[in-house]
Amino acid sequence: MIPLDCWDLIGPHLESVQLKERQVIEVPHKPITHSYFLESGVASVVAVDSEDHRIEVGVIGFEGMTGVPLIMGDDRAQHSTYMQIGGAGHRIAQEPLCQAIAGSEAMRALMLKWAQGFMIQTAHTALANGRAKLEQRLARWLLMAHDRLTTNAVPLTHEFLAVMLGVRRAGVTVAIHSFERRGFVTTRRGQLTMVDRAGIEQVAGSFYGTPEAELKRLFGHATQG
Repeated sequence: MIPLDCWDLIGPHLESVQLKERQVIEVPHKPITHSYFLESGVASVVAVDSEDHRIEVGVIGFEGMTGVPLIMGDDRAQHSTYMQIGGAGHRIAQEPLCQAIAGSEAMRALMLKWAQGFMIQTAHTALANGRAKLEQRLARWLLMAHDRLTTNAVPLTHEFLAVMLGVRRAGVTVAIHSFERRGFVTTRRGQLTMVDRAGIEQVAGSFYGTPEAELKRLFGHATQG
């Protein structure tokens, strides 16, 4: 994602990190101390209200970075962000990142493109949450997770998926069993393996694909950190 001329501005400030599953990266209404550039793993951005209702509004992998509010000139998180699937990457403290964005037009333009791509994703997540059937939403989620992994195996639990999709666990279990019967996936405790991606894409239909295409358009190629 980061071209060399921009990388020189932030490279000296980057710190290698290992990120465990469920590791918290951002807390709602708290200062964002670091932005993370993932090389592996998937971060989940979850909207939370005052009564602790939760639903996933976006995912971030090697194609982007956490800390979008920093790009927009704010220093506080509005959502909860934590590692959905553990991995590794680099992090940079808030101050040197903001200085790089403020001091470089190229860096600012690059970061704003990523923010735009992420906003498109969250808008289509809202569309899917409001209009798609559960199987379509599950298919979309699996495809988005698969896009950000280097394996067909997706570590997950039915309970975790239910929280991410904002539905009952029993509904997730029924949908996954349906996918398994149709040969789209295989499952074992804590892990789902994608077998027929094309079949899952057919289930997701128009609810998957637009944010992915727009991100490629914005950057002119497939992105990777």
